[in-house]
Amino acid sequence: MASCCHVTSEGLRIPASSQVVYREDCTQCFDSIDEEHGLNVCLTCFNGGCAGDRNHAFLHYERCSHPLALNIKRSRKNVQRDEPPQKISKLAIAAETDEDRYVTKTRVVCYPCCQNDLDASRGRLPAVIDGVMKAMTFSKREEVKAWEQEFIPCEHTINLIQGASRQIESKELVQCSMCNLKENLWLCLECGNLGCGRSQFGGVGGNSHALAHSDIKSHAVAVKLGSITADGSADVYCYRCNEERTDPNLATHLANWGINLAGREKTEKSLMEMQVEQNMRWEFSMTSEDGHELTPVFGPGLTGLTNLGNSCYLSSVVQCLFALPEFQKRYYHPNSEPPHTQRPAEDLETQLRKLADGILSGRYSRPDSDVRSSPDSAEVPHQKGLAPAMFKHLVGRNHEEFSTMRQQDAFEFMLHLFKQINLSKHPGGLDNPITSFGFSMQQRLQCLQCKKVRYRADAQDNISIPVPARRLPDANASGSTNEYESVTLAECLDAFTAEEVVEFSCPSCGSTEGFNKQSSFKTLPQKLVINARRFELINWVPTKLNIPVEVDEEPIDFGTYLSSGPNPDEELLPDIQEPENTFKPNEIAMEQLVGMGFPNTRCERALYVTGNSDVEAAMNWLFAHMEDPDIDEPLDKVVTSTSGSQQDPAKVAQLTEMGINSGHARRALAATEGDLNRAIDWVFTHPEDSMDIGSDSDIPESSDIHLDSDATPAKYQLQSIVCHKGSSVHAGHYVAIVRKAVPGSNGTRWVMFNDEKVVQVDDIQEMKKFAYIYVFSRT
Repeated sequence: MASCCHVTSEGLRIPASSQVVYREDCTQCFDSIDEEHGLNVCLTCFNGGCAGDRNHAFLHYERCSHPLALNIKRSRKNVQRDEPPQKISKLAIAAETDEDRYVTKTRVVCYPCCQNDLDASRGRLPAVIDGVMKAMTFSKREEVKAWEQEFIPCEHTINLIQGASRQIESKELVQCSMCNLKENLWLCLECGNLGCGRSQFGGVGGNSHALAHSDIKSHAVAVKLGSITADGSADVYCYRCNEERTDPNLATHLANWGINLAGREKTEKSLMEMQVEQNMRWEFSMTSEDGHELTPVFGPGLTGLTNLGNSCYLSSVVQCLFALPEFQKRYYHPNSEPPHTQRPAEDLETQLRKLADGILSGRYSRPDSDVRSSPDSAEVPHQKGLAPAMFKHLVGRNHEEFSTMRQQDAFEFMLHLFKQINLSKHPGGLDNPITSFGFSMQQRLQCLQCKKVRYRADAQDNISIPVPARRLPDANASGSTNEYESVTLAECLDAFTAEEVVEFSCPSCGSTEGFNKQSSFKTLPQKLVINARRFELINWVPTKLNIPVEVDEEPIDFGTYLSSGPNPDEELLPDIQEPENTFKPNEIAMEQLVGMGFPNTRCERALYVTGNSDVEAAMNWLFAHMEDPDIDEPLDKVVTSTSGSQQDPAKVAQLTEMGINSGHARRALAATEGDLNRAIDWVFTHPEDSMDIGSDSDIPESSDIHLDSDATPAKYQLQSIVCHKGSSVHAGHYVAIVRKAVPGSNGTRWVMFNDEKVVQVDDIQEMKKFAYIYVFSRT
């Protein structure tokens, strides 16, 4: 093997425990260590690059000049079985490691020396390679971090009282004090006793002697020895709370027993790692009503996404969006070089292009070769699916909900993704795909006394419509599962655009009788997203109602819901001069919150505090602040923070870098007390400010949201739906059903995306009735 001067370079370092190592798939495409040419992991920055035809690893070298890379190639072992494998049981799943399933080969590549197989025993290479191969993979690290952030300290870990300090000898830390088990050992932080834990997922044994010790001695807090890392993370359990917790003083508490945290090395999987593995093994039924397996389909645009553990809400939304030509044109560029960025895994543009390439190219849409049917079976295995771990981490980063591993609301995630894309930069010649969803709703107010009117237009990119709940009178008596009458989509839209009486004082005649209020479309978009609200508050808990909604597959005319604008003989109400920083609650969000049963004053306060756009965030805030003494006090409508011209220049600069003009940025910061995140939300609910209309004017040209024409006929055809099973949007499972061109079929067919499983569905009538999100395309 040829020599290389780079193997002794100071740039070669063992990856730190906190450092991300991308050794599963390429950061710029979904080629992985399972492909023919494997994956090249940069030994300077640990970026992962494919080594096949596109060779993103070499592109990384050209851009960053990092010389050495570790090529990792994995292949499935051929296992001879005398009988079919035992069916997996949820109660007893035998642990199977990567070593059991795969053969992994590595070699060292040096680009400047043109060497493809350097001696891996030279210089710093052995230690660096060992560190790369032992490092936790990126996807597992992010999943574990997301689970771990759910944990908080408790009074028992914060106020822990320990026994007299003593040095526990190493030989005392190798075996349970009550049996012979040498793994799954838990150290009592109060007295230093070592006991085995409970039997755990993955075949880890345990006789619950740590729990027995806690019961006998009434000691609450224990730490799992094999999970302790030098950076201070570990499994900490409070038996009194019966919950996993964190210990902010773990280093001190371990030192009390003579254990040096800096010298610890993690030797066992944490509880979170094992729980993630358990979630990954969960399987969902994919059969038709008559019990037959649905037919898998393969090809361009028919690629599934692996469930990362409660990530079906993300997968279903992504499949609906990337089926649209606007998203395909914007992000699918198979013949273009990836964006130039030092950190592709942390660049939204790169990850959206990677996702588009993975879903649309068809390269990865093939039967999983690791799944072997019996010789007599005609069934075709489902595809392996792509793991969108980098995208999920990036788009959910720093978000209170989407950064976790909990199930989330698919509609709220869609709106969050819209906001992220709106805030991103769009290179010349490439249109922001969200503009195709943009339209304006017009609100008409008419005084009941003097009959004068006011018009107001609000820019939007979706509508959330109420589904009328009409309970069947004999549902309970007959034992029927259908408790509610079917309603049509037209009925829901009629309710959404119906007149209602609201309580306002008239600025013209002073009457307090109120106003007739009616909402209608001022303009219509190319793509229309409709969220069907089937929830009601039961004991202050949002509960899903199974109300069937009939939706035609034939084009639906929305022209009847278009506003005709002010009539020539109408007298307009006089303008009201309000301070520039007056808080105006989002009308749509207010209606939704009031419709859930919350009082108006509480709704206004919740919207003000949470940025005035996100109904989910406002609702969560209300539940968390029910006991606040001022919860029912009227909100002071005038924001008393500093004026727009006095806002923090750094924050103004951050907003302007997102494409928001400086004046708008200052008003947003003034209206949100300088809170940057709330200001971003405010911008999208006040596009160059929603305005009162005294004539037939339109939204200002400077609005960031594209508005389509009001031409008729305005017909829309159903393009895709997101369906949900479960009593709450925060639990259960989401799937997407999309109108697609299927190889071998004439025209389009309905295709279901159930995570990595992609199947053709002949009849979607029942699923369509209970869809949570509808995406329509204008014909």
